[in-house]
Amino acid sequence: MYLFEQRIPAPNIQQQKLWEMRHSKQSHCPEWDDRRSWDQRKHSSSRKRRKRSHSSGQESKHYKPSRISESHYLDDRAINERDHHDRRYVEEYRNDFCEVYDHRHYHRDYEKSHHHHYSKSSGRSRKSSHKRKHKRHHCSSHQSHSKSHRRKRSRSVEDDEEGHLICESGDVLRARYEIVATLGEGAFGKVVECIDHDMRGMHVAVKIVKNVGRYREAARSEIQVLEHLNNMDPSSNFRCVQMLEWFDHHGHVCIVFELLGLSTYDFIKENSFLPFHINDIRNMAYQICQSINFLHHNKLTHTDLKPENILFVESDYIVKYNAKMKRDERTLKNTDIKVVDFGSATFDDEHHSTLVSTRHYRAPEVILALGWSQPCDVWSIGCILIEYYLGFTVFQTHDSKEHLAMMERILGPLPTHMIKKSRKHYFHHDQLDWDEHSSAGRYVRRRCKPLKEFMHCQDTDHQSLFDLVRRMLEYDPAKRITLDEALQHPFFDPLNK
Repeated sequence: MYLFEQRIPAPNIQQQKLWEMRHSKQSHCPEWDDRRSWDQRKHSSSRKRRKRSHSSGQESKHYKPSRISESHYLDDRAINERDHHDRRYVEEYRNDFCEVYDHRHYHRDYEKSHHHHYSKSSGRSRKSSHKRKHKRHHCSSHQSHSKSHRRKRSRSVEDDEEGHLICESGDVLRARYEIVATLGEGAFGKVVECIDHDMRGMHVAVKIVKNVGRYREAARSEIQVLEHLNNMDPSSNFRCVQMLEWFDHHGHVCIVFELLGLSTYDFIKENSFLPFHINDIRNMAYQICQSINFLHHNKLTHTDLKPENILFVESDYIVKYNAKMKRDERTLKNTDIKVVDFGSATFDDEHHSTLVSTRHYRAPEVILALGWSQPCDVWSIGCILIEYYLGFTVFQTHDSKEHLAMMERILGPLPTHMIKKSRKHYFHHDQLDWDEHSSAGRYVRRRCKPLKEFMHCQDTDHQSLFDLVRRMLEYDPAKRITLDEALQHPFFDPLNK
């Protein structure tokens, strides 16, 4: 059993440090246009970002290059899938509904590189893969790349062939942030845990963006959103991760965040994919709805909500033995969460890319290319809550037509007016063109069932949760429950009272 050590000072001290950090003077960035000129450009062209088109075989020919998710990037190729070992089903469900394994269904849409978040466990588990043999305070050569592929600017600063900054524990950024461990890597770059020597040794998370043009451009957009959220909610009452500052490090945009705990996905994963308790789900769901409702009222849509992007403030737990199930189970000490990854967040008046969201949390209007707005976030939250309840996602697929077939199996037929408006070739005579007797059809029948049949028991709390989820998983975004309405749902009555 491993208990995370407490790295963050007491709340009153931490709040003072966060205030000091946000009000500290930003450094001049010689390799990036200076802050004043960027602010002027931002003011003159606020929320008007360029549209680009690509002729590749992705679902949409238009995408938004200025928005790159920290944990998943929608580029001009189909989204890659997660290693199939990352997500497994609970044994009871597997025996009942997954008699025959088809490994193509154990994948999850994913970016080119590793999954990442600001969690201590991922930093610990990957620490060994990032150890290098060079001296302290000097970046080392990446062992998987030859010297001929490195871009070397000075004796102490090197990038690998993909644009990642090559660094190791003990290196110092901006003569201030000492790297402790790598928390994760992705297509965008990497996230490292650092000691802030200017703030009495406070631990922070620093996102180091690749020294590549499109990722630098995306970082500028993300910083703009994070600054807007900081200005609207300086005390972080609405639980959006706080950006403390940003700076340029030899062409790498670096964004400094408060250090958080495990993601909700990683907690489930490390707890053998056991679901959360119903009261924990209630507490977490209420916070998520409050946080995303705050975005919606500020004319923002997150667009990439998933358990990986919901992080615990502290992920300490206690272990109890479940005699009935004959297993150890982890129980959280604190269910406080924060929402992260605003790299894909989109203002209402910005260009909306046709394809958004990670596959398993993608709303039907997105799949059918009917346009989207804030309700697509509500659909994603519904998918997240059922995953918290079951321990696994119900939409375990990587194919759009199969995804729609799963929806119909769980939620009933798609509305005819949505089918008629869609230009996607998924339908025949206003019905999904789907063969239930094919191998994929048999898989969907085994894997999926009507939503209420997923309930573990029929008490009031469980029925109330499933009623909320069903309203969030309403096909028609115009009829889908809003988060203002969701926060008044009877499921949250114990908290509202």
